[in-house]
Amino acid sequence: MSFPQVLAAARPIEGGFAAVVPVDWMQGRTAYGGLSAALALAAAQRLADDLPPLRSATINFVGPLAGAVEVRARLLRRGRNATWIETQVTSEAGIGLTATFVFMGAVEASTLHLHDVPMPAVVPLDQAVPLPPTAGPGFAPNFERRFAQHRSAEKRPEIIWWERLRDSQGLDPMVAMVLLGDALPPGVMPLTGPMPISSMTWLINMLTPLPETDDGWFLLRAAANYAEKGCSSQDMAIWNSRGEAVAVGMQSYAIFG
Repeated sequence: MSFPQVLAAARPIEGGFAAVVPVDWMQGRTAYGGLSAALALAAAQRLADDLPPLRSATINFVGPLAGAVEVRARLLRRGRNATWIETQVTSEAGIGLTATFVFMGAVEASTLHLHDVPMPAVVPLDQAVPLPPTAGPGFAPNFERRFAQHRSAEKRPEIIWWERLRDSQGLDPMVAMVLLGDALPPGVMPLTGPMPISSMTWLINMLTPLPETDDGWFLLRAAANYAEKGCSSQDMAIWNSRGEAVAVGMQSYAIFG
């Protein structure tokens, strides 16, 4: 069941909508984080038809989400340029995710121009080797993935893949970006191999009011910069197929091993 189908099957409730997390979007005992965050954003966007573009999201993965969920959003503040909306995703187990989204219009008087997020040297998309569709967690078949890092004998806490959604039909581009943005394994995995992890927080800043690319493909990078006593932190970034940065972020997660 694709994400557009999940949204199409949702039913309205007070303050948002109720939906069902399909089994093929699960990551262990909880929903894939990108799906939960995308549900939250979809609810936030429904609060008003005239919201400016999404520019930042702060997401807290509070507890497991599975099966029937309820997604509710409320307006925190609407100013001249920026709007803050808070969203909660809950299930029978209680709150599973909270998020704060900031939507902001252009400040035409601003004259500052800074674009310092260069794309790393990677294997070109047309030469990149695909990952097996079923490799990885349960939600993995919803994405097409290709290895983007050049081969090296050195193990580094970094993962870089080309990725795209198998079905993004009718999705708002920002919802699709959030759905895709959490799809990489943690950056520490090259050092540890597969092991149980749990995302705690995710901050993502959008570097464009409208993420665009060719044929749906984006380059995703996760680079761990800290891991101690089960707590890890990583930097994240996303570029389109033309090498233009569209988002940057940071994530903290627990490592159980």
